[in-house]
Amino acid sequence: MKLFAAGLSHKTAPVELREQLAVKQSDIVDLAFVLKCFGHLDEIVLLSTCNRVEIYGTTLKATGHIKSLLQLLRAEPDDLDPHIYLYEGAAAVRHLLRVTAGLDSMVLGETEITGQIKNAYEIARNAGLTGRVLNRLFQRAFQVTKEIRTRTGIGRGTVSIKSTAVELIGKTDLSQQSIMVLGAGEMAENCVRLLLKKGAQSIFISNRSFDRALDLATRCGGEAVCFGYCLFEMRDVDVVIAATSSAETLLSCDDIENLMKARRNRPLLLIDLSVPRNIDPAASQLENVTIYNIDDLEALSRQGAQARERELATCHRHLSSNYRGARRGADRETSHRRSAKPLEIGATTAFNHHSYSTTNLEEINASLTPAIGALDKVPSVGCTHSAKLTRRGVIQFGGRGSLDRSMVFA
Repeated sequence: MKLFAAGLSHKTAPVELREQLAVKQSDIVDLAFVLKCFGHLDEIVLLSTCNRVEIYGTTLKATGHIKSLLQLLRAEPDDLDPHIYLYEGAAAVRHLLRVTAGLDSMVLGETEITGQIKNAYEIARNAGLTGRVLNRLFQRAFQVTKEIRTRTGIGRGTVSIKSTAVELIGKTDLSQQSIMVLGAGEMAENCVRLLLKKGAQSIFISNRSFDRALDLATRCGGEAVCFGYCLFEMRDVDVVIAATSSAETLLSCDDIENLMKARRNRPLLLIDLSVPRNIDPAASQLENVTIYNIDDLEALSRQGAQARERELATCHRHLSSNYRGARRGADRETSHRRSAKPLEIGATTAFNHHSYSTTNLEEINASLTPAIGALDKVPSVGCTHSAKLTRRGVIQFGGRGSLDRSMVFA
């Protein structure tokens, strides 16, 4: 059985490409079942954030086809191989530990990624997509991350992308600026709280759900704006921050051009924290319009990373000790073997009942941590999802049933 981690991140792909593969939280489980089925995977965790889209999994087959699974997340047929990384065995463990600890993030040592990985893991576990290998591996990754943050200074003074955006706005007196935040979720709320902490006094919050905008405005001291009137209100603001999970462009170039006419070309700063992007990048060509996206903010955040980089050596020592422990633990378990019938795609592939038993860990290259322990029999996992695919990707999800070849290649 092979353990692997595959994906692309801010280090290998620009935001223009990452936004094409971004997966909405509501689709994570359905897409993970599709990837599990088509990839002949035993276990899977699908992670999608602003900065990375990754698949963690186990399979009895060779991993040469794993990169092609990411193509299912994208509508366009362009070649993704130059942007995708694939780690197996010990390298996959190492990668997960680094990502979870924030050592592979845009902002070194940031803590948000830890919560995002915990959320992705819990979604997969609750859906029955994980088993003993990934359960123990992810739990160990969270333990190692806690140890690193406790014993090193990697998180001290950490500047998130959102706080970098606030610092960008704060080059002038925030108390004298009027700011509109699009969105009312966690990312938007963090922005609002940071703005208030830095002295902002005039904050407008607009969201498609006015109730959510009103709730956030009430809790944080802002003013709620009906989404249909946000462009009207933008005539008088200095800064607009887009921080939503919407997959659509919320501010088109035409919208902004008309807005600038109404503003008589008074300068406007637009900050787009969303992936996919919510603000049309073409608007950057307009006079007196300045746009920063998440990749632009990464470049700015690097300037404050020197102190955290000095802690990297200590962090790597902690990670190395866990790698050695992982190999020792895996060696003790190589006598345990697993047999499982791989999932095959026939004219009709039913996926309702698949059982899991024990395996040997030799092919994981002695990479798993001592916490993983012996793999024993795991209860059957019932799949209750199906998907209709076209050459442009996943377009329809269904409930309990089977996946028909005619559906796959329609």
